[in-house]
Amino acid sequence: MKRVFALLIWLLALPLLAAAQSPPVTVFAAASLRGALDDLAAQYGAPVTVSFAGSGTLARQVAAGAPADLVVLANPAWMDWLAEQDVSFAGPTRSIASNRLVVISHQEIEPLNDISALPVKLDTGRLAMGHRDAVPAGAYARQWLQSIDLWNRLEPQLAETDNVRSALALVARGAAPFGIVYATDAMAETRVHTVFDVPANLHDPILYPAAALSAGGQAFLEYLASPAAQVVFAAHGFAEAPE
Repeated sequence: MKRVFALLIWLLALPLLAAAQSPPVTVFAAASLRGALDDLAAQYGAPVTVSFAGSGTLARQVAAGAPADLVVLANPAWMDWLAEQDVSFAGPTRSIASNRLVVISHQEIEPLNDISALPVKLDTGRLAMGHRDAVPAGAYARQWLQSIDLWNRLEPQLAETDNVRSALALVARGAAPFGIVYATDAMAETRVHTVFDVPANLHDPILYPAAALSAGGQAFLEYLASPAAQVVFAAHGFAEAPE
């Protein structure tokens, strides 16, 4: 009877042993996913290492042969570019979440009901945002500002950063009085205040496409798309990606 019990314990422990012995899944992820992916990696049944950076930087690193199992970007255009570089994906790409843009301020002020007042409020200060050509949040911000005819007026005062979390940090420290970031970034930083919600119809949809580069990456991607993972994304302010 003791032998049977010992055998049962050993069989039950096999999945945990396999997870502990499996190599870590290396994930390259857009900086705005920090927090949500940290939580999901910690909850996954195998070791996961996540490296965060701007989507353009990550795409170039993967194209150059960086050893990633999964890449999650913040703009389908960068994923399309990556596919054009003859990178071999382990399966089809899929979007795992969506987001929205907001304008944030360092000081607590009344919401900007009329966004045309932003240049006056900004005065001689800087407007922090991701780089227009390399960071998806910056590209979306430029689309929006162009659609409301504020781009040319505000361009000389931009403080463009290599990822959206760096733009968030500029406003949090008071180095820039205003910034344009994702709503999830604003939620993650108590030192900033959301003063305007950018209409989603004034820029391209903000999606997070993911592509696996190995079997381990594919398994983690399937986990990220699961209902349990979507609950974690929602807790961090993300919405589900449309089918």
